[in-house]
Amino acid sequence: MVTTANNIIFELKQVNFFYGSTQALTDISMDFEKNRVTALIGPSGCGKSTLLRLLNRMNDLIDGTRVEGEILFEGRNIYNADNDPVEIRRRIGMVFQKPNPFPKSIFNNITYGPRLTGTRNRADLELLVEQSLKQAVLWDEVKDILNKSAMTLSGGQQQRLCIARALAMKPDVLLMDEPTSALDPISTAKIEDLIEELKKNYTIIIVTHNMQQAARVSEMTGFFYLGRLIEYALTTDIFTNPQVKQTEDYITGRFG
Repeated sequence: MVTTANNIIFELKQVNFFYGSTQALTDISMDFEKNRVTALIGPSGCGKSTLLRLLNRMNDLIDGTRVEGEILFEGRNIYNADNDPVEIRRRIGMVFQKPNPFPKSIFNNITYGPRLTGTRNRADLELLVEQSLKQAVLWDEVKDILNKSAMTLSGGQQQRLCIARALAMKPDVLLMDEPTSALDPISTAKIEDLIEELKKNYTIIIVTHNMQQAARVSEMTGFFYLGRLIEYALTTDIFTNPQVKQTEDYITGRFG
């Protein structure tokens, strides 16, 4: 695999992160490439989700946190004082572990963010709703019930709605924090198919506890343990020829 500066979207340089006096991440250096799916794996509490939330400054919302090092997004450190966290979160969307639709109509779930950022024209909003729901492979299921509450949808539909809601903001990157852990196998398969389709236009970084899922959906995989990046390589190499014994032990089920 050839990596050039042109296709790097995120560059992490010696990143440390603290919750108060507790260090959650230690000396993380890694690059993420455009239009690839990167999976972050490792046991619970190893820092995967913390890292994911660093990439769009979600950890800013927690009191007493501190970041050291650099996180460059398209060459600029997102933690520089002149960067607007709201704009960063618009460009770097996030989908959480449990579907979290707003208690509003399906239509208003999709248009909530765009309205806040100034899109008011009804025709533009309607087009955006249709485009976003089609991208999330949900349009055919909900096009006749757009004014119904999003809370009436199934869990799998709600998660695809949350993906559509993130896509409506026209991000460059989609962060996914265990997006299928609360879903049944059929819904999980739909989300995995969707990830495969979306990577044509988006960079996707997914945290997953499901190693089979990481193997199925990603091209790159990073293995984390106790807040450190132990190994980061092509997914096929991580799962067939890991270079670090800790990685091998985790993948083969000896711990974690």
